[in-house]
Amino acid sequence: MDQENHTNEELEKIKLKQILKLVTHSFYKELVNYGVDAHDIINVSTQLLDHVLQKNVPENNNGSYQGDFQIGDIKDLWRKEQKLVLKDVHIEPLHDDETVETICHWLKQREVSQTFIRFFPKEKKQLHEYLLDNPTRKYFAVRYLKKNLVGIIGGENLDKENKKLEMKKFIGASDFRNRGIGKLSTFLFLYYVFEVMDFNKIYIHSLDTNIKNINLNSKFGFELEGILYSEVLLNGKPRDVLRMGLLKSKWHSLFGNGK
Repeated sequence: MDQENHTNEELEKIKLKQILKLVTHSFYKELVNYGVDAHDIINVSTQLLDHVLQKNVPENNNGSYQGDFQIGDIKDLWRKEQKLVLKDVHIEPLHDDETVETICHWLKQREVSQTFIRFFPKEKKQLHEYLLDNPTRKYFAVRYLKKNLVGIIGGENLDKENKKLEMKKFIGASDFRNRGIGKLSTFLFLYYVFEVMDFNKIYIHSLDTNIKNINLNSKFGFELEGILYSEVLLNGKPRDVLRMGLLKSKWHSLFGNGK
């Protein structure tokens, strides 16, 4: 048993080292994109070290959202209303053309070009078929304060035999960003997949190694599974793709089953 625990600890250290390497690489690329030269990058590194030595490191809630909510906080209205609720956010299945039309409008936003949502069809008819008429996909409307449609979240590549799927999400209503809605809707969708569908695994892909995405997904329990180098072309330039995965057992260990 001690040997098994030791092995698990070593694996966790390796995973953490990989994540830190990815974050450093992403941070470096962002500095370069902002026009920061080599000398100034060294200065940034020195400033970061100074903050660590002065212990100016903010609390990170042990690297997860455990302190924000638990599975038992979710109001499960799925059998009665096909709805899951957490605080001021709820998700429900996509079902009408009006919603699809709104999503068409969101797809014109510049932010979409930096996500995998950019591969969605842009025309209403094709988008309707993509989101609503394919058994390998299941998408939900994200609503805030009961009625405001603010985004979509769902799964692709549904694999019922192996009980896994790929998660994708997008908060399209710009006025409702930075309110924690994406975090709440993600937790609701994780609940749906693990508790309602009884799937075992959710995985995600991100373009490049975006620091914000890595941090957010890690706090839900997602772990690095690998990097697909130069996997896609964006504006003619090759981009890496990061894959992370979350198991039902890991999610339960972090957030409790609430039952």
